[in-house]
Amino acid sequence: MEHLIQHFRKDEQPFIEQVVGWQHEVEDRYAPKLTDFLDPRQRFIVASIIGQNDTLKTASAGLFDEAERQRMLIYPTYYEPMEEDFQLTVFTIQYPIKFVQLRHPDVLGALLSLGLDRGKFGDVRVNDHLVQFVVAIEVAEYVRLHLTGIGKVKVHVESIKETEPLLQNEDEWLEESHTVSSMRLDVIISTILKISRQKAQALITSKKVRVNWTERDSVAFELQEGDILSVRGNGRIKIMLTEGRTKKDKIRLQIGRLTQKS
Repeated sequence: MEHLIQHFRKDEQPFIEQVVGWQHEVEDRYAPKLTDFLDPRQRFIVASIIGQNDTLKTASAGLFDEAERQRMLIYPTYYEPMEEDFQLTVFTIQYPIKFVQLRHPDVLGALLSLGLDRGKFGDVRVNDHLVQFVVAIEVAEYVRLHLTGIGKVKVHVESIKETEPLLQNEDEWLEESHTVSSMRLDVIISTILKISRQKAQALITSKKVRVNWTERDSVAFELQEGDILSVRGNGRIKIMLTEGRTKKDKIRLQIGRLTQKS
């Protein structure tokens, strides 16, 4: 376990301890444990830790295709996970689309203002006339009753009908290859966005950069495989693979860049 922890960041320690607690719980009770919604980095940590254990397995689900946020089930090998084990439901929001267009941040902001933890909500998907979001069943009724407005707009939340299709992810990740001198945050941003190192550092120090949904203002922050960066105004970047070194000792880097289809 110790050698495993070295691969993670210091500020991920509390989450790692929580995962180890879940592992013990499943071993002691010999019954599955369901987590709240986790982002890809958190799921990577869970899979890495539980993967060291021969008697436990993990599965995850977020209902939407390619859901970014998913609940995980940690379970003993004898157990066969079923869809209902994940305790998920999808809501749709009815609102006067003639007069207003709801955006992703509006919806997420309204959900979080209900006083519930972000961990109770999965992905929120929005198109021109439709909003759908995934929520943990244990808080679904509370959300349905209390989410009556978003901003100044009156809304009505209802479960989606069996026949109603789920919104597809319109995002497209374009793959690119780069060579970089190091995995420092400022170096990577400067290389990928083709801007000077100073400009990259200014973006970071002015709190415009998030790594795995957490603001990072240290220019020397070290990135790892699986990290997702968002740079305000420049979309998102996924560190997919670091492949060996070139003759000049540079790191070969495979990344994905998010371009939203118009």
